[in-house]
Amino acid sequence: MSEAVEAAEFAFELGWKLRGLETVLAGGGGGWRRGGTGISVHVRRDEGGGSWTAVGDDGERRESRSADTADEATALVHEAFGLTAWRPLPPPPPGWQRFTLVHCPVGDCPDFADARYDRLKARPPRGCAVEEIGGYFGLRCERPGVRLLDAVAETCREVRGAYGLLMTDLGVEKLWEWSADGTDGWGAEIVGQLLLMAAERGPKLG
Repeated sequence: MSEAVEAAEFAFELGWKLRGLETVLAGGGGGWRRGGTGISVHVRRDEGGGSWTAVGDDGERRESRSADTADEATALVHEAFGLTAWRPLPPPPPGWQRFTLVHCPVGDCPDFADARYDRLKARPPRGCAVEEIGGYFGLRCERPGVRLLDAVAETCREVRGAYGLLMTDLGVEKLWEWSADGTDGWGAEIVGQLLLMAAERGPKLG
């Protein structure tokens, strides 16, 4: 069984257990949340592994939708309740890379509102959008590059040259993980994270 399937099944089971706990704490019956508290969505892989089914309820009604992926089934349920659905972005076109850069230097992590970001907020590099990420300044980018690290390096060069900021983070937290999935995959993001950290921290050693 794949990690994705195990995670989805765990989330499904956990969701139902939390629903039961919520009922007990609220002193109600029937196992459903009261209206006005939003919706809950449970996703499970259908037998045979052909599709995913998401079941949502808002305390008053239940909607069920199936699709080829868990994300799409969940999106369809949200839309059934009149909500804006989130869907993962399609992969970038060939020769383009999608990545996130965060500015959080060691020992000095200014917050998103810091004045040193004002010029960069007003005019970010082409293909990048400014975003607050975990309270810090970040850029969500889709840029040309033969490889992921090429696009990251060029973007960091532009930011460093025009604004004097060394972007320090690709948003990777579990640096001990590894995946040999090519020059544009998760493994490349981990390598990029390590390179950005080394570029910033190395000079501090003298």
